[in-house]
Amino acid sequence: MLPKALQELIEALGTLPGVGPRSAERYAYYLLKTSDHNRMRLSEAVSDIAQGVKQCPMTYALIDASEDVSPLYSDPERNKHIVAVVEEPLDVIALEKTGLFRGTYHVLGGAISPIDGIGPDQLHIPELIERLQRDSVEEIILAMNSSVEGESTALYLQKFIDEADITIKITRLARGIPVGVDLEYADQITLSHALEGRQAI
Repeated sequence: MLPKALQELIEALGTLPGVGPRSAERYAYYLLKTSDHNRMRLSEAVSDIAQGVKQCPMTYALIDASEDVSPLYSDPERNKHIVAVVEEPLDVIALEKTGLFRGTYHVLGGAISPIDGIGPDQLHIPELIERLQRDSVEEIILAMNSSVEGESTALYLQKFIDEADITIKITRLARGIPVGVDLEYADQITLSHALEGRQAI
């Protein structure tokens, strides 16, 4: 029914996370109608991403290929003695947008999920332990996602650090009921964290 090139583009776009068949068709049709300049810009951006992006060898955050380490690590204004441990590189961006955190980061590269075949060996946990000692880290903030996998990863890290006999302050991000959400719609994990993290008023 459709030209082969258009059908292949729809199928390629459909492999992206969160893009269903209808969205893929709309994106493909937009790309067909848009200017050559826009198509070329997108094509070049996709083509250049593998060569233009790499992992920071210290934090495992994403950096420009021309950089040696993440600016969030090399900046002398950042406190290397406090490390926020996150699952994915985009979590760094979310925390940075608050403008409140002045420490550094460590990206694990995922969360422990046996059902998906992801175990501790696939994450940057040994590198974290090495860094805790090298940078004389005083506190790590376990900024995992509020999910079963995130909880499992946080518990594993606590146990791993204890067994490594490293004396360090371990904290978690405060969790609770989001603004605008009724209690009846909150999940059990969120409610549990809200009760544990309750504050005096």
